[in-house]
Amino acid sequence: MKSIFLIALLGMAAVAVSCSDNGPKWHLNGSIEGLSEDDNIILEANNQGYWYVVDTINAKNGKLDYAGDVHGYPDIFRLRVGDSSVYFPVDSIETVTINATAPDIAANHTLSGSPQAVNLARVDSMLTAAAAAKGVKTMVADEELKRQLAGMILADPAGVVSYYIIRKTIGDTPLYNPSAPMDNRIIGAVANSFNSQRPDDPRTKYLTSLFLRNRRPSSSAEGSAMQAQLIKAFEIDLYDHTGKRHSLLELTESGRPVILSFTAYSADWSPAFNVELNKVYSKYHPNGLEIYQVSVDEDEYAWKQAAKNLPWITVYNSVADGGKVLRQYNVAQVPTTFVFNREGELVERVLDIADLDSAVAKVI
Repeated sequence: MKSIFLIALLGMAAVAVSCSDNGPKWHLNGSIEGLSEDDNIILEANNQGYWYVVDTINAKNGKLDYAGDVHGYPDIFRLRVGDSSVYFPVDSIETVTINATAPDIAANHTLSGSPQAVNLARVDSMLTAAAAAKGVKTMVADEELKRQLAGMILADPAGVVSYYIIRKTIGDTPLYNPSAPMDNRIIGAVANSFNSQRPDDPRTKYLTSLFLRNRRPSSSAEGSAMQAQLIKAFEIDLYDHTGKRHSLLELTESGRPVILSFTAYSADWSPAFNVELNKVYSKYHPNGLEIYQVSVDEDEYAWKQAAKNLPWITVYNSVADGGKVLRQYNVAQVPTTFVFNREGELVERVLDIADLDSAVAKVI
């Protein structure tokens, strides 16, 4: 199924794909201004919390131009100048762009080039803002910050940015502490997703072990797979084709299971996608299922013509509405689909429409 990247709404740079004669490579470009003659630019990778040097990068005239080998699984790297670092994700063969100013490149940089890079930059921006507003020591107890980060995790629990979040430390304190039951539920959700979607990723065994070592026995869930059902919906409040506003929170708090669908009716795959969506809706709507579908079409008239023929709630997120809703749900491409249970908790991000029926069946 062809994906449409939401460049206009999210401000993402196009992903450049390149290969060398020695096999597939990922690329790092951009610039670092303010370097002194004694500054070294160090590229480091991480092995379960331990950073090691991969290479020393020569930035001629401050310009970055580096190609690295693809590992076969997503990874987190960091670029270090002195004691200051910029963290960035590499998923496959994309190009990541870092523009920074030394000596404090951590505080003075931009990161772009892929959806994962944009999301990781957003995480670091949130942490920096929280530290400035409330102090570093209180960040790990900031419930609203943790809720927003957990929402990003559960929107893409098998993503490398989710791993980055739960492995993040504030000073010597983990942002998500496995000894805290609520935090460990989030770690368990990530471990569960890595097990199902990335079984060969070297982080998978570590995540599973981390969760299991800190899990508190439960008579109702002993030995069962971990499901972190505690993240409520982020509000979406948009207009349908008749001019009526619809609140996602009101819908998810109504005691009914809800499918949240991000789509574009102008896409060539859209009719077939909605046919499959309608099969699930027709099957489970008598049991209370509702669908809240958000369109990101550029042509509002075309959206209205399609929306009026659909039996579920259809709302429009225009370019003028901005990308806040999409960023909250980590929507980098459409279609993207989520399932909420009757308690209004986000329980699953469905990657394949063929899996939607079984995901909804769990919450009916």
